[in-house]
Amino acid sequence: MNKIITIFKIPELAQKIGITLLFLAIYRVGFHVPLPVLDQQRFAEYMRGAQQGAFGQILGFVSLFSGGALGQSTIFGWGVMPYISASIIFQLLASVYPPLEKLQKEGESGRKKINEYTRYATVPICLFQSFMWVQYLMRSDSSGGAGLVAPGYDTLFYLISSVLTMTAGTMFLMWLGEQIDEYGIGNGISLIIMAGILARIPQTTQSLLFEPKQGGGIQLKESIYTLGGGTGHDVSFEKLIVLILLFIGVVVAVVAITMGQRRIPTQSAKHVRGRRVFGGTRQFLPLRVNQAGVMPVIFASSLLMLPIGLCKVIASNTRWEWANWLSGSFERQGYIYNVFYIVLIYFFCYFWTSVIFNPKDMANNLKDYGSFIPGYRPGKRTADYLERVMMRITYVGAAFLAVVAIIPSLISSSMGVDYQVASFYGGTGLLIVVSVALDLVQKINSHLVMRNYPGLTED
Repeated sequence: MNKIITIFKIPELAQKIGITLLFLAIYRVGFHVPLPVLDQQRFAEYMRGAQQGAFGQILGFVSLFSGGALGQSTIFGWGVMPYISASIIFQLLASVYPPLEKLQKEGESGRKKINEYTRYATVPICLFQSFMWVQYLMRSDSSGGAGLVAPGYDTLFYLISSVLTMTAGTMFLMWLGEQIDEYGIGNGISLIIMAGILARIPQTTQSLLFEPKQGGGIQLKESIYTLGGGTGHDVSFEKLIVLILLFIGVVVAVVAITMGQRRIPTQSAKHVRGRRVFGGTRQFLPLRVNQAGVMPVIFASSLLMLPIGLCKVIASNTRWEWANWLSGSFERQGYIYNVFYIVLIYFFCYFWTSVIFNPKDMANNLKDYGSFIPGYRPGKRTADYLERVMMRITYVGAAFLAVVAIIPSLISSSMGVDYQVASFYGGTGLLIVVSVALDLVQKINSHLVMRNYPGLTED
């Protein structure tokens, strides 16, 4: 408690936290503002019916990883998903397109230029996604749509205004994230995604444990009182215990892997000035086990949405057997989906690590500071050694991310628990929350230590 009070004794840090909370509160207000002239009661019933299918899972997945509310069709419906998609595109292009690769190597100025291009690319991506979504809402049931727009308003003007509204909502969220980066504390986009996940936990917990009571109100589900009770998506007592243990286990594992390091011993060269000897001290070069953080999971999930949606559209509009088979296989509990998910997580782990970790630059920095790794010559030999070590520990970090990512599918299929519930209490949603929270604590710690205060994690 004293450490929390200490945080607010530092005016600059208190101001940063206050600005961050203010911007997140603005995001939560816009989160609940729906698109106009939609029949909200019919829309809610439609979404309840679609939740158990692949389409409903895709919508829930978009909301989970974007901080949006597509399932409620609000002005922030797409969240920051278009920005994440644009980031994926430019990160991939930077490894194969020489001008972007050159910009990336220019340091901070090059990264700012790439971020500027990413923001520009977000606009057409969001316009296209919003157009497809509003078209789907406007089309009648017979035309393969939802038919949820009030009669008389399914016009071109409504289409254009709704598309521009959702696009403006995404751009505003992107701007909020940048303001948090500059004036607040923590990574703005990650905090928006985390806030969206945390806001859904009470509702998910209520659907897991409670049911409507006759005459109004809610009551605890009867299946929880008995061992082996519950059918379908009801949760029994032993399932509840498993979910609690899974929640604790994933939190402990995420903290351990996120904080885990491979310490490379380094030695500084000795040099003599007059009669005094300087240097010769042993230190450590820390390499994080999960260097890429949570980004590979977000990137892999975003990329997999494309084949899921595409297969669903092809299957619904054609009679091709392979499309129906592929559509069914790519549903959330599908074996093929999980295989592709794991492969993409490994790919993005190595790809993202290669973007943010440069062994050659690190070896040159060690050489410039007069340090070396015992047993390896400075320069190329040191860079090769660092690259080998990072390849090995990245394999472990990617394996951990892959296991956490497929836990919801395994729990949902084996225990009959709703996928959305499993994703909050044992999967990627929990991974994102814990990872972003740890990053936030570390940044607060750096502010405290810089002003000679004990950190939040120190005794």
